[in-house]
Amino acid sequence: TPWRPAPLLLLSSVPLPAGSRQPTFSTTCARCSKNRRLRQKRVISERKLTRYFVDHRKVRVVGGQGGGGGHSFYSEPRKIFGGPDGGNGGDGGHVILKADQQMKSLSSVLPFYQGFHGEKGGSKNCYGANGAYVYVKVPVGTLVKEDGKVVADLTQHGEEYVAAYGGAGGKGNRFFLSNENRAPTLFTPGEPGQERVLHLELKTTAHAGLVGFPNAGKSSLLRAISRAKPAVAAYPFTTLNPHVGIVHYQDYEQVAVADIPGLIKGAHQNKGLGMAFLRHIERCRFLLYVVDLSVSQPWVQLQDLKYELEQYKKGLSERPCVVIGNKIDLAQSRINLPLLKEQINDRVIAMSALTGDNLEELLLHLRELYNTYVKTEQSRGQSPVKW
Repeated sequence: TPWRPAPLLLLSSVPLPAGSRQPTFSTTCARCSKNRRLRQKRVISERKLTRYFVDHRKVRVVGGQGGGGGHSFYSEPRKIFGGPDGGNGGDGGHVILKADQQMKSLSSVLPFYQGFHGEKGGSKNCYGANGAYVYVKVPVGTLVKEDGKVVADLTQHGEEYVAAYGGAGGKGNRFFLSNENRAPTLFTPGEPGQERVLHLELKTTAHAGLVGFPNAGKSSLLRAISRAKPAVAAYPFTTLNPHVGIVHYQDYEQVAVADIPGLIKGAHQNKGLGMAFLRHIERCRFLLYVVDLSVSQPWVQLQDLKYELEQYKKGLSERPCVVIGNKIDLAQSRINLPLLKEQINDRVIAMSALTGDNLEELLLHLRELYNTYVKTEQSRGQSPVKW
């Protein structure tokens, strides 16, 4: 039996009895819940995290040059005029982009790649060796653009795209042998490889996306349900880079949750860093709207968020979702909670990412959304994204 890591027991893996009603709030003590659920994590500044996550990269790729054709004549004792025997040159190597699920950023992609050159053709009709291929690993969900047009979309692990073809090898003088020309001296050089300038754009691939305005508590929530370490602080600021956290269940299923940086009004018009944030939401299968319950009229936040998503891409706001009312530990939030439920038709889960209160209900519903997504993909004959 192969070794498997010990399961991380989460409360989300405990099924509820049939017909039972989920409690509105956790029945556990808030202090005990925080000590059990939340862990102290090393604080990393957002400026330092910027070096680790890169979602744009301009790459110049050049295929390997083909080897030149050989030029020689066969000659040995008692067979002086053996004829031409120059072999063809080898083809140049390609530059290939390959999607790898272990890669999470474009930071390791270099600005220039070139395939290996083919070898020159030899005597005795020996062909030159082909140049080796150069494989460039990119994250799953990478878009490849050339002159503003999408030429490839690498959405599956192991998917490949030939970014630059290697040049064909040259012909040796043996190739030009004919009845009219019994001793050809003509041979051709190898062709140069294809040269292109590509723009790589990463759209984070995750099952769920945390969508909300700045300081709604998305980063704190992701730290509470996963081992991700987005920067948090006691003062207002917004995350600058998307983070993906993995929620582990007892049956070894893993649900990827992406912390999409805070949006602002007019994000679809590229205000702030709108376009840089919105493109990461396209890959999410279902959405988790994080609303700050402590502000007045929190349902207005939800309306503005759905409007920005719909203006960016039609139908994006209609994906399966749940509304997370954060900061329920504050007195004003408990007053606004019933008002929010009256204004919207979506399911509302009130919780506190700071204390861990009612975290179990979120994890249970997150697994329900994931199971629905898996069944839908399988009914269509497609394989769901696995982490």
